[in-house]
Amino acid sequence: MTMTKHVACDVLVVGSGAGGLAAAVTAAFKGLKVVVAEKAPWVGGTTALSGGFMWVPNNPISRADGIVDSAAEARTYLQHEAGNHFNPETVDAFLAHGPEAIDFFESKTSVKFEPASAFSDYHPTAPGGRSGGRSIKAVPMRGELLGKELKRLRPPLPELTFVGLMIGSGPELKHFFNVTRSLKSAAYVGGRLASHAKDLLLHRRGMFLTNGNALAARLFRSAIDLGVDLWTDAPVVELIREDGAVRGARVRTKDGVVEVATSRGVVLAAGGFPQDKERRRSFFPHDANGDGHYSPAPVTNTGDGLRLGETIGAAIEDKFPNAAAWVPVSRVPRRDGSFGVFPHFIDRAKPGLVAVLPNGKRFVNEANSYHDFCQALFAASEGGRAPKAYLVVDAPFLKRFGLGFVKPFPVPVGPNLRSGYLKAGKTIEELAKNAGIDPTGLRQTIDAWNRDMETGEDRAFGKGSTAYNRFNGDPDFQPNPCLAPIAQGPFYAVEVVVGDLGTFAGLKTDGHARVLADDGTPIPGLYASGNDMASIMGGNYPGGGITLGPALTFGYIAGTHLATLAAQSGSPQSTARSDAA
Repeated sequence: MTMTKHVACDVLVVGSGAGGLAAAVTAAFKGLKVVVAEKAPWVGGTTALSGGFMWVPNNPISRADGIVDSAAEARTYLQHEAGNHFNPETVDAFLAHGPEAIDFFESKTSVKFEPASAFSDYHPTAPGGRSGGRSIKAVPMRGELLGKELKRLRPPLPELTFVGLMIGSGPELKHFFNVTRSLKSAAYVGGRLASHAKDLLLHRRGMFLTNGNALAARLFRSAIDLGVDLWTDAPVVELIREDGAVRGARVRTKDGVVEVATSRGVVLAAGGFPQDKERRRSFFPHDANGDGHYSPAPVTNTGDGLRLGETIGAAIEDKFPNAAAWVPVSRVPRRDGSFGVFPHFIDRAKPGLVAVLPNGKRFVNEANSYHDFCQALFAASEGGRAPKAYLVVDAPFLKRFGLGFVKPFPVPVGPNLRSGYLKAGKTIEELAKNAGIDPTGLRQTIDAWNRDMETGEDRAFGKGSTAYNRFNGDPDFQPNPCLAPIAQGPFYAVEVVVGDLGTFAGLKTDGHARVLADDGTPIPGLYASGNDMASIMGGNYPGGGITLGPALTFGYIAGTHLATLAAQSGSPQSTARSDAA
């Protein structure tokens, strides 16, 4: 019979994405003994797979880059975006402590940031919205800085790499798009590929970490430096509650069950429920039959944090208009017969692309945010059917920009045609037939689109009409960087369906990240951050990084509150060092 082992610490963190690692790093820096229990074999969670942007209004990184912002303007914007689901306590905590959190990680840990000042809010013309400056991202990092622990960092989505090479957002990505038209870009890309080839030869993997993988790696490095115990393959199966307070948890490891006793508390940061099929059926109307949703999130993100909270009476926020951050995705056939998932962030805004329904009709401004795109797809789709659409382009577009998983020239398109991922036709009608689109409807749509190209204005949906639209367009195309004719065959299409970038519905919390019971009171010793915590955005998507920005901030808030928690009647008693706070 296997004996239960016992471990004592101040804080147990469930999950190792940005929300969990931020809490762990903060608490450890302030003197607490911290254990992180990660269900997967890798550290990094969904963060390691993400684009890595963090939306934090009035942050010091953007201020240093010349951006002038205010908490008051951001609050106005969030109140507009969240509507009836605006939570003043958590929003005000985010706005007050977000800049403080960024300064802490930048100055006290291995996490380093760089501005993305041209990256617009997704609704920049709304009250309080801005045309740039609220999103930042982690500075890229060499994998060698993790040493032997690099093998435990979750690798990026293979569909978002090129021969294993991670490509950074923004300027670096533009170099790859311009590789055949600019000597500067060609030299840059050549240098990156040569460096990557050397890494493959020496390390058998890419070593230049970018985007969310860089953020996860930097938080991982910081946790190691601060003595955090990071357990992998270690799902938390039960919370321990005594005298009304959470006192620890039981963790299943390869060596058996470990009972972790905590003096301060437990932080739930297990990544929400994007892979919990039962909860998805309840929360995602388009996935009622279990076949309408395809998430790029780790398969281990099955709602453990929410279930653990529910077992001790935690309240779940389930009334948001959108239960998740939607993103259109295409399913990429893999050699082993399975499918990868490619999120379509940027290609939809490029000049010379339209999105159509199976009837061949457009339904949206394609350059709007991925979340808005999917909301429009829901509204336009017939009830009872899993929503799907098609991104349609011509030969010059494919050569210059690629399409989804299809890379631009000179990478050959043949493999994607043979796999069925990419559909083609010499004419619009032939493409429609091959892709399963109504030929008459698609022909009418393309003709109307091309007529509008003469004026530089998309009269149907206004593609290219906002700062966010134009940010993802191509400035070489004027007067509108999101518009170009679709006229030169062959023509191509990729089918897209609905996925997510994380769930919005989650555990209700207060401004200290403490989980609330059904009666609205905090459950002593229990905190939440990341996607286990109900989104402060109220089920909307205001800007790039509105999952990671709050995850980092509320992880910091939770870690700080745990470290300064006074010993009170009914609260966990501290065993931390006397100088912990």
